[in-house]
Amino acid sequence: MDIGTLDSLRIVLDPIGQTGVALALMLVMFSVALGLRVDDFSFLRDKPVLFLGGVFSQVVVLPFVTFLLILALRPAASVALGMIVVACCPGGAVSNLLTYLSRGNVAASVALTATSSLLAAVMTPTSIMVWSHAYEPTATLLDSLDVSPVLFLAQTTFLLAVPLVLGMVLAAKAPDVASRIRKRTTLLGVSVLVGVIIYGIVYFFPVLWPALPILGTIVVVHNAAAFATGALAGAVLSSLSPTRRALTFEIGIQNSGLALVILLSQLQGLGGAAAIAAVWGVWHLVAGGALATLFWIADRNAKPEYDIERA
Repeated sequence: MDIGTLDSLRIVLDPIGQTGVALALMLVMFSVALGLRVDDFSFLRDKPVLFLGGVFSQVVVLPFVTFLLILALRPAASVALGMIVVACCPGGAVSNLLTYLSRGNVAASVALTATSSLLAAVMTPTSIMVWSHAYEPTATLLDSLDVSPVLFLAQTTFLLAVPLVLGMVLAAKAPDVASRIRKRTTLLGVSVLVGVIIYGIVYFFPVLWPALPILGTIVVVHNAAAFATGALAGAVLSSLSPTRRALTFEIGIQNSGLALVILLSQLQGLGGAAAIAAVWGVWHLVAGGALATLFWIADRNAKPEYDIERA
């Protein structure tokens, strides 16, 4: 099939559906904020070069690598937009889990996840607009949809920033309350994201199936580039294997559910973009799990004195 037809496909939501998706986005960010603690950012004081280098790799380098990949692959405009949106989203708790399972530096992973989530309120919408307008086909596509950069930045920043601030204030002023409700809100938030991914896959299945070889190849290559970016950042910033693993997962695992919610609520459910986010949501778990397994096998076969220092 002509994958360019995805540019004309939309997930059309009624006003109630649009409101629901927007509230889901705010709930997800509120759940993230409830788990943020001042101690999460102590890594900045203890290891500033590693901390800032990791954040820079996540927020700037990965979108840039994605842009170079788009220039090389020249995908359909909506597909390119999906790649950009995914790359501009923060990491998530899955990266922390995979870092733990692979005996990586969990403290570094948590600190980077907390920081990228905090910066997401401003950096995610800004990066999406910057990189999507840097590639002419996506800029033209957004112009054809009358997507106002200023309105997009304002709305998306509001939807991300307000729940982050509320969640962090509640966590600081009433930590016991935040701790009690966090499990429920996190479960609900994750359920929403998983539901959105499943919805996207089901909605697009008639189109996804014939296009899956192309979309799957793009997602696999893009995700591999993300993992490689994380591994390279780890090699540059640290000599310790656990920290390198943390950076590999932190940059290789992106919050694709959040990307899909942003596409549905703010970018008119563009077909190719939403399809990329949905496929990515499945694939990065498969690839991340396989990589964690490889690390685990490598450790079993390594010498008993394998260094698990967390630094």
